[in-house]
Amino acid sequence: MKLVRVFALSVIAIAAASHPLRAEAPVGAPSEVQALAGQHPAEYYKRAGELFKAGKKDDAVFVFYLGQLRYRTFLLAKPGADPTGDPAIFASLSQVTGKPINQYAFGDIPGLAKTIDAVLAYDTAHPDTFTSPTEFAKIHADVRNGLTAMKTKMLAETDRIKADRTKNGLENR
Repeated sequence: MKLVRVFALSVIAIAAASHPLRAEAPVGAPSEVQALAGQHPAEYYKRAGELFKAGKKDDAVFVFYLGQLRYRTFLLAKPGADPTGDPAIFASLSQVTGKPINQYAFGDIPGLAKTIDAVLAYDTAHPDTFTSPTEFAKIHADVRNGLTAMKTKMLAETDRIKADRTKNGLENR
């Protein structure tokens, strides 16, 4: 019995050595993010679009979701804003910049979930100085909770999302 266990452990060790698991590094904030500190949230969308076009798609996803978090907080903190101003800009940027980024991001649901976690961690470590999360604490918490809820739903519906993407000719990575 002992010999069988030693043999089994040896087989497992050899298999592990010949098929190394890819180490998954935690998602980090792209270096470009610090330069956006204190800027209007639309600048995050602009930078995300530039990164995406430059082929830095994962960085673009991070910057986009951080920008979305901050833009939503900004809009909710300023009720009664001119609907042709920031609300319209947000809607336009979400469609023009957000659509291709989301099409890419949702091709790797586990990767997107990690990015969302990294965005939330970054937002905690580097609070927004454009729309104060202290001054608008409830709004900020609600927007963060909404992003977390989206991540939870997305993870629960991974199989359906992948099937829909395949049906629509979109890549699943």
